[in-house]
Amino acid sequence: MSITLTWLGHACFKLETAGYALVIDPYTKAQGYDEFQTPANAVICSHGHGDHAFKEAVRLENPEAESPFTITALPTFHDPEGGTLRGPNLIHLIECDGLRIAHCGDLGHRPDSETLAALGNLDVLMVPVGGHYTIDAATAHALAETLAPRVVIPMHYRRGALGFPVLAELNDFLALRGDVGELSGNCMEITAEMPPQTAVLQYIRP
Repeated sequence: MSITLTWLGHACFKLETAGYALVIDPYTKAQGYDEFQTPANAVICSHGHGDHAFKEAVRLENPEAESPFTITALPTFHDPEGGTLRGPNLIHLIECDGLRIAHCGDLGHRPDSETLAALGNLDVLMVPVGGHYTIDAATAHALAETLAPRVVIPMHYRRGALGFPVLAELNDFLALRGDVGELSGNCMEITAEMPPQTAVLQYIRP
């Protein structure tokens, strides 16, 4: 059993298995990234901002198909002040045939103990690391150390021309990690046997 994970840029990913595709946090007007269109059976969003909830970028095909994914939305906040600055955020826990994947959206604080407990035994953690709008590199690293997923995938950062100027560079996060793997493309296969790593995916323009 495997899931193909594709990074479409910023905080947007596509998960595919058994002929079914799920898109998470499609964007528009994310600086440095091109506008895109992609087909999928379903789309989910962590919050309502345009760089995470542009559902028009997803062309729904056969949305009535039975999903192999079980999705649990865990309420959090977009800031460290209980949402008073930027509102709510959802961490999505996505499960399929024993694989557990978490997408943190624009998480703006360290989750509470109940949320951390729900995120135990992760295979993949997709976590924002750029700060300003979300948790910063140090907090993301501490969260990854607490949850100890098999694979950590950083997102929502600045790297060269990619990303909003106010975000911190990806290297700020990578400098804290001892297991960085630079992939050659924007896809990776998620399996129960994959080696532990902090996986850096490459942006491929549509």
